[in-house]
Amino acid sequence: MSITTTDGALLRLLQLSSATLPVGGYSFSQGLEAAVEQNWLHTDRDLRAWLSAQLSEGHAKVDLPLLLRQIDAARHRDADCLRHWNAWVLACRDTTELRAAEIAMGDALLRLTPPLDIDVPWQERGKTAFVTAFAMVAAHWQIKPRLACHGYLWSWLENQVAAATRLMALGQTAAQQLLDALMPELPATVKRASTLADDAIGSSLPALSMASCRHEQQYCRLFRS
Repeated sequence: MSITTTDGALLRLLQLSSATLPVGGYSFSQGLEAAVEQNWLHTDRDLRAWLSAQLSEGHAKVDLPLLLRQIDAARHRDADCLRHWNAWVLACRDTTELRAAEIAMGDALLRLTPPLDIDVPWQERGKTAFVTAFAMVAAHWQIKPRLACHGYLWSWLENQVAAATRLMALGQTAAQQLLDALMPELPATVKRASTLADDAIGSSLPALSMASCRHEQQYCRLFRS
């Protein structure tokens, strides 16, 4: 699948998706740390299956469908619609840590909007999801929705693999091989998300939920979630 865009929008997409964007994504493992601690994940193959399941059953059914709706709402400056879908995002974060991570990253991204002269149509500190903030910034920078979805997925995947290099015996070469193996799944995830009806939004990833719950009480940990 070819991806084309203007140079300006491409640069903005790279900026928004960069691991150096100061939203704290590197400090959250999204349950991965607990899954490793519980010995659920031993090998590169285990990790690939764990991340692949989140792409197909989580991002394709929750994050991206909601991101697409919120980009459209932000373009129309529809604050009520943004508030509505923001509540959906938070409702789909089914543990305290996952919800806290979503809000913490959303707040961090919103703090960047004034110095970067980004005009967002709606925000509520302490309650704005990262998906919502990402959508509003993407809309302001006129990044095409499908491309914004790819950038969102890449940012998540890169952070997860980076976390794995600290938690597992996963070297830099193996990390790049894992990214290479999962990259072809990203366009399919975006395509699936773009066809989802409103009443089909939602997912069930019980292992992720259990890992997140266990991480809340994990004695020794490197990450905040």
